[in-house]
Amino acid sequence: MRIGYFLSTEEYAPAELVAQAAAAENAGFTSLWISDHFHPWNNEQGNSPLVWSVIGAISQVCDLHVTTAVTCPTSRVHPAIVAQAAGTCAELLEGRFTLGVGTGEALNESILGGPWPPIDVRLEMLEEAVALIRALWTGELVTRRGTHYSVDHARIYNVPGTPPEVFVSGFGPKAIDLAARIGDGYIGTAPDADLVSQFKDASGGKPAQAGAKVAYAPTEVEGWEHAHRLWPNAGLPGELAQILPTPEHFEQATELVTMESTRDSVVAGTDVGKHIGQIQSYADAGYDELYLANMGPHYLDMIEFYGREVLPSLHG
Repeated sequence: MRIGYFLSTEEYAPAELVAQAAAAENAGFTSLWISDHFHPWNNEQGNSPLVWSVIGAISQVCDLHVTTAVTCPTSRVHPAIVAQAAGTCAELLEGRFTLGVGTGEALNESILGGPWPPIDVRLEMLEEAVALIRALWTGELVTRRGTHYSVDHARIYNVPGTPPEVFVSGFGPKAIDLAARIGDGYIGTAPDADLVSQFKDASGGKPAQAGAKVAYAPTEVEGWEHAHRLWPNAGLPGELAQILPTPEHFEQATELVTMESTRDSVVAGTDVGKHIGQIQSYADAGYDELYLANMGPHYLDMIEFYGREVLPSLHG
């Protein structure tokens, strides 16, 4: 299984993200994920730069492949603009770019004041958006009147000769079926063998990627404190992450997340075996690639630790 680095735009400022990308390449990570948000999950995280600008900067300091994890091309940004932005980034990266897409969260997508549709409608919108993006990536003039999106004499001029692949995120059976049908690959977050198997079976074995987080710190206790302060939203159950509309709502909901649950779910500290154990759980679930993010201020130490201690152990 290939191991990449996950850039969390919710937690880190633009310059920090660019520095992380360069450090990850030097440490031996194979590729990059980068999140695409308008808001952070909570105010403690405190960041949310425009992902396309950050990718442009990364392209100038790093030669790794970059995947958005994930962009929602349906509500906040029209898919024609996503097609242009992704095409530009793919050209800057000389083709080392994948557009990861999903149905999004109200946290980011409801900012313009429109309704937050039910999941069946969001899946329908995503399918239409991806089809329009791919049509625009041909470089031809596109005029289309769709159910959700229309363009009139639209043409994208800057796209690599081979258009980017599109990977689709999904957390339930309907979303996974859509990912298998329209995607070049799958994006998930849980080491759930059933979800990966469903996608692999339905797609004929297309690749599956996952993201996970660690809280590297000199001690486990410090790492857990950073994780609990910055990412308590990771402990929310069910569909809350998709429907809560503001960082303040997430802060209210995560008051119910206990430090005990954070300790039980987060790999923290410097124990190489525990870090490798988390990676193995995703390999056992059937993923082809895993992208690891750090939580807290020790991100460069985490990257160096993985380059020195973890990645060589996996290859050995």
